[in-house]
Amino acid sequence: MKRRFVAPAATGLAALLIGGAPALADITTGTWMRGDGQAKVRVQRCGEALCAINVWIKNPGDEKVGDRLVLNVKPVRPGLMEGSAFDPQRNLRFSSKITYSDSSMTTSGCVLGGLLCRSVSWTKEASR
Repeated sequence: MKRRFVAPAATGLAALLIGGAPALADITTGTWMRGDGQAKVRVQRCGEALCAINVWIKNPGDEKVGDRLVLNVKPVRPGLMEGSAFDPQRNLRFSSKITYSDSSMTTSGCVLGGLLCRSVSWTKEASR
């Protein structure tokens, strides 16, 4: 089974961009449910990157279907990627860390030099 991951999680994040070898795209594609059950994102190839797009939001507000996150991360070791992210909806840049396995993922992001951080867990949806 291939390893998978998705976008760093924070309310309103949706699509991801990952630079690097094409093999990373195979590792990270699929649909993920946020741990609080309030959102789903789909990770897919988009050019030389990966994009994670909000495909379902339980209570739209600041976060909407179609929102995306652009993430430049690189593998640090198996199951861990680190780098930076850009949220185009909010014009916000932050550091990013993703830990993942076949069926679960935790995304973390920090702003202001690490003064404000947030982590979110994700569960991989079964392929249909």
